[in-house]
Amino acid sequence: MARQLYTSAFLHFASLLFIFRTISAVRFPPGPTTTYDLDFIRTSCNATLYPDVCFTSLAGYASSVQYNPARLARVAVGVSLSRAKHTATYLSKLSRASASAAVHDCVSNVGDAMEKMRGSLRQLREMNHRRPGAPTFRFQMSNVQTWMSAALTDEETCTDGITEEMEEGETKTAVCEKVADVKRFTSNALAIVNTYANSGAYHYRP
Repeated sequence: MARQLYTSAFLHFASLLFIFRTISAVRFPPGPTTTYDLDFIRTSCNATLYPDVCFTSLAGYASSVQYNPARLARVAVGVSLSRAKHTATYLSKLSRASASAAVHDCVSNVGDAMEKMRGSLRQLREMNHRRPGAPTFRFQMSNVQTWMSAALTDEETCTDGITEEMEEGETKTAVCEKVADVKRFTSNALAIVNTYANSGAYHYRP
């Protein structure tokens, strides 16, 4: 029992530390939030499948993002990654108490999705530091789009496995709801990345 309590406390601390580092990595010097900044977030979120979720999760960064699609893309991916980490922690705990192969597969699927989101975030940061020209911009953004799309596919694979293989019950419902939540955030981040990519290198602003 003591070992279980220690492990649970450690995982909780590790989760909080990861989330703090992830969000800190995409934060920018704060300033007063203006209606113009919020309008940019709202307009950008209108291009996503879940605009209300998008605006609620990103509005707090409006003063830092301002009217900057590069910053918004980094924040959106970072927020999605943090959300996935929450769910990965939940699934990891569940897998230790469950013999369901679908749950164990789901842990792997979400872990794969997180790696792709980390790769996307690294690519976006690298672009910020190197200020690429048009051809390089398109190539690097293509990488980000591919990774974020693949992350969403990983999450959908998790949901498919749970839906098809896990017995009906509260646990199945909880897993599906948590992964569906992550999918909404990943979908929104992908849409924002796509909008940024389609805006073209000539509109690039770090």
